[in-house]
Amino acid sequence: MKYIAVVCVIVILLWNKPWQWLGVSMDSNLSRDSGALMLQRQLTDSLLLLPANQVINNKDSELEMTRKFDRLIEKFIQKWELKGVSFALMKDDRLIYSKGYGYADLEKGIPMDVMHVFRIASVSKLITAVGIMKLQEEGKLKLSDCVFGPKGILNDSIFSEIKDKRSCKITIEHLLRHQGGYTLAYGDPMFNPLLIAKKMNVQPPADLNTMIRYVLSRRLQYTPGTSSAYSNIGYGILSRVIEKASGMDYETYIRKHILLPAGCFDMHLGKNLYEEKLPNEVKYYEVTNAEQIPACDGSGEMVFRSNGGNNIEELYGAGGWVASPSELLRFLATIDNNPSIPDILNPESIEYMTSHVNHGLPIGWIGTTKRGDWMRSGTLAGTSALMKRQKDGYSWVFLSNTSSWKGSRFPNYINRAISQAMVTVKEWPERDLFEMQSMDNEKLLVNVR
Repeated sequence: MKYIAVVCVIVILLWNKPWQWLGVSMDSNLSRDSGALMLQRQLTDSLLLLPANQVINNKDSELEMTRKFDRLIEKFIQKWELKGVSFALMKDDRLIYSKGYGYADLEKGIPMDVMHVFRIASVSKLITAVGIMKLQEEGKLKLSDCVFGPKGILNDSIFSEIKDKRSCKITIEHLLRHQGGYTLAYGDPMFNPLLIAKKMNVQPPADLNTMIRYVLSRRLQYTPGTSSAYSNIGYGILSRVIEKASGMDYETYIRKHILLPAGCFDMHLGKNLYEEKLPNEVKYYEVTNAEQIPACDGSGEMVFRSNGGNNIEELYGAGGWVASPSELLRFLATIDNNPSIPDILNPESIEYMTSHVNHGLPIGWIGTTKRGDWMRSGTLAGTSALMKRQKDGYSWVFLSNTSSWKGSRFPNYINRAISQAMVTVKEWPERDLFEMQSMDNEKLLVNVR
């Protein structure tokens, strides 16, 4: 049965442009036969790695030992009126549990399953931070490099009009640790596409370059490095830093140098509208009394923030990624200093990312403790996300397709609920669902014949 499932996944990959799943760019005039040839060459390696969320499903985690855990998750869903959630648990780099609850699309009656992907909001910042650390290891930048000004990485002419001279002192590390001098005193530029477009005299929606130009045209709220304030625009700027330092567009670099080596193949930058979502992407829901706002494209249409109100496509490394819990854990397994799955960063980089500094946050993570717990949360209209790596070797990801009126505080409730639910399981299964990603090609080809 396993071989049949693998063959089915390969057929799906071929039908859905496998070069995109595998992080390979191809010219638009190439046929599906060319894609099949590319995949055949991929099969020449001794081992084929498939997307984790596409080779497992809910039935793999229908276990007697987790019945009470499941009931508590379902109770949490009902209490907070969530349409659907997905949860995955890893122990010492082994995926031991992965399951969906509720609905991926309530109106269509599609139940949530492991295969479904979600907007992960600010969990995206961790992916971007790893990209920056990788570029430093490749010798293409240093965290102490300035970002703007004649000697900065982004010394392009479009970013040359700088009002506050202190902006030329912003370093990459300042942006990574939310110390760049930006605050939300005048709103978040990345969630005000119409206002920014008007102020900068461009057609809406304002793109990322326009947002960067906008913040450069204003005074900083504090001298870089002297304080900290959570900043989405800082990670938007880091997306452009990755492009300039690597010579590739942001998504291509992250795919080829971070996600593909990590074994993650079903992670993408998201789209604004329900009609443009990925085939296995969830539908997003907001609180029952959510208000509509003018569409970010300037059409004047009143829409929900989760479906055309927020410009998801311009969030990039600040909050634009779409992923599943199981693949996010696969990514985490490659940046956790556990040798069971080889890391894509060296130990020094990982330790530096999670270290404590004065007046700043950890790099990529939202919080780390001295005992070794790391957390990364994310919230958007229609999305709540939490990733946690625990000192005891357990790591988990919780994603919901429904936002809460608690906003950015909701991940605290998720953390409490998961912690309480996990203690009800006396013994988790001794297994590794990641093994289902791997298939010996000789066995595969024999069974296909």
